[in-house]
Amino acid sequence: MTTVPTIHLNGTSQADLLEGYLDVLAAGRDLREALCKAAPNGRDYYPQGSQAYTDAATDHTARLRKLNEIIKEIEVIATAVSDQGKRGGWRP
Repeated sequence: MTTVPTIHLNGTSQADLLEGYLDVLAAGRDLREALCKAAPNGRDYYPQGSQAYTDAATDHTARLRKLNEIIKEIEVIATAVSDQGKRGGWRP
C-alpha cells in the first residue's frame, strides 16, 4: 500500500501537492517514452554473442517495469491528494 500525504492546515496546500505530483507524472511519462525509443537493437549486440541481445532486452524490460511501477505509485498518490479536496479532508 502506498502512503499518501494528508491535506491539513499546517501542511503543504492541496494545490501545491497535486501540482508537484502531476509534474512528477509528466516527467515519468516523458522518461518512459524516451526509454522506449532507446530499446535495444540486435545489430548493436550481435558482436558480443548470441545471448547479448536477449540479455539487453531483458534488462530493458526490467527497467520499463520498474518505471511503470513508480508511475503507478505516483498516480495513486496524485489521485488520493485530488480526492481529499472532494471529501473535505482526509478520512481513514
